Amino acid sequence: MNVFDFDNTIYDGESFIDIFLMILKRDPSLLKYTPYMLSGVIQYKLGTLRFDTAFAKYSKYFEEYIVTLKDYDGLAVEFWDKHMDKIKPFYKDIQQEDDLVISASPEIVIAEICRRLGIKNYIGSVFDTQTGKIERVCFREKKIDAFFERYPDGKIDCLYTDSMHDKPLMDISEKVFFVKGNKIKQIK
Repeated sequence: MNVFDFDNTIYDGESFIDIFLMILKRDPSLLKYTPYMLSGVIQYKLGTLRFDTAFAKYSKYFEEYIVTLKDYDGLAVEFWDKHMDKIKPFYKDIQQEDDLVISASPEIVIAEICRRLGIKNYIGSVFDTQTGKIERVCFREKKIDAFFERYPDGKIDCLYTDSMHDKPLMDISEKVFFVKGNKIKQIK
């Protein structure tokens, strides 16, 4: 099985940020969350904020806003209608029947792009659409938990990722390919 991280690997950018910007254009009231989001992203990228701390500190803002949205499927369709061109061309060249996309991005968003690309297997973060409560964050070592929950005897032949945050997945993969832009380099 080949496993692919999504953001900055198959998708050119961070889909969660692009969705946020799309919704922001439609709903300027989302601006009130921007300082929290930017602060968290900057601190996280600088390495001064651990993911668990960021999640505890900022998830309430996500949960508060997410319950105001009504048509998640429609939002995903609209998003991918506008952002299909950000799928990197290399993926179609190496796509296999049993590929798995595993991402921190919301599964509700990943599901639509996987359907369009013909990818049957995907795992993402999950939230309750009624309460906004985040039920699963699919990030770092939590990707391992999600992977083995879905595939108890799963084996990863090749992992494609853009980040050392996927080190836990790298450790259980036969081969690892690091994706930077459109360049792919085998690192294991």
